[in-house]
Amino acid sequence: MKPCAIVILNYNGEEMLKTFLPSVCMHSIYDVWVIDNASSDGSINFLDKNYPQVQQIKLEENFGYAGGYNAGLAEINGQYEYYILLNSDVEVTADWDLNLITWMQVHLDYAALQPKILSWKDKNVFDYAGAGGGFLDAYGYPYCRGRIWETIEKDSGKYDDVIEVDWASGACMVVNGSVFHELSGFDSSFFAHMEEIDLCWRMRRSGWKVGYFGSVEVFHLGGATLDRASPKKLYLNIRNSLSMIYKNESSSRFLKIFVVKSLLEHLAAISYLSQGKKEFSKAVLNAYKDFGERKIEMKKFQPIMDGRKEVVRKGKVNLIFWNWKVLGKKTFDQL
Repeated sequence: MKPCAIVILNYNGEEMLKTFLPSVCMHSIYDVWVIDNASSDGSINFLDKNYPQVQQIKLEENFGYAGGYNAGLAEINGQYEYYILLNSDVEVTADWDLNLITWMQVHLDYAALQPKILSWKDKNVFDYAGAGGGFLDAYGYPYCRGRIWETIEKDSGKYDDVIEVDWASGACMVVNGSVFHELSGFDSSFFAHMEEIDLCWRMRRSGWKVGYFGSVEVFHLGGATLDRASPKKLYLNIRNSLSMIYKNESSSRFLKIFVVKSLLEHLAAISYLSQGKKEFSKAVLNAYKDFGERKIEMKKFQPIMDGRKEVVRKGKVNLIFWNWKVLGKKTFDQL
């Protein structure tokens, strides 16, 4: 078994591959794979012509982030100790993969790890996705050191540390291969968004730790597949967040969380409507509707989850939105 495979998921990302794959091939010592989600652009021809050393897995349809990785990694299951799951729009730095895997091989109680993730457009500030390590509030809302809601911090070096976190970013995350497959990988019904947080939650409930390693930096473009300010992303985030919490919390705890989230998010839907953003209001309502229809299917997770221990959140904030919006605490240090 080889130590690691760097695995990039691609869907119509020819331009992203042209821009970011050179740094991956230049700075990486481990095998590089591209899982292609049935792209219709010139991605495959580009790889064939310019990067014959990059190994390919070609899927027959677009399974999204979650399903695409599940299907692709199933084909190399047993060949590698670790996977580094890397977005196609990430620029890496010297020795990035070696340093991440070396750390994981020493800290065998960790199932996932992310580096410091900075913005590719402005390399002095954190990226929205993952930043300086991910946390959850008491209602399942994610936030990061370096990014709380829409407030992004500059990188001053204060997050160059190593800490245990609640979740690692899917933009660039190391996962223990055997743990990934034992937990059935990502929840493919998510399609995209929140699936890495759900996976990390399930890892932690299974007794594993999730880490952040700030000595390694990567730079993420972000929004290359789905813009942050899109109704589709809002829909997926709300639907998948409800699904994640439903799977990982007790029934009584979920009910309490659901009441609060439902109030906040339906108020947001009314606000969108008053601003003339009907498509965003509809996205919220559709997310709740579709979650309700999926609850029966998700019951299959309960026998698995009931046998695992509850975990203590590393994030100590009860409601991050209240701290950010009402109390005006815009940075992690102020929480």
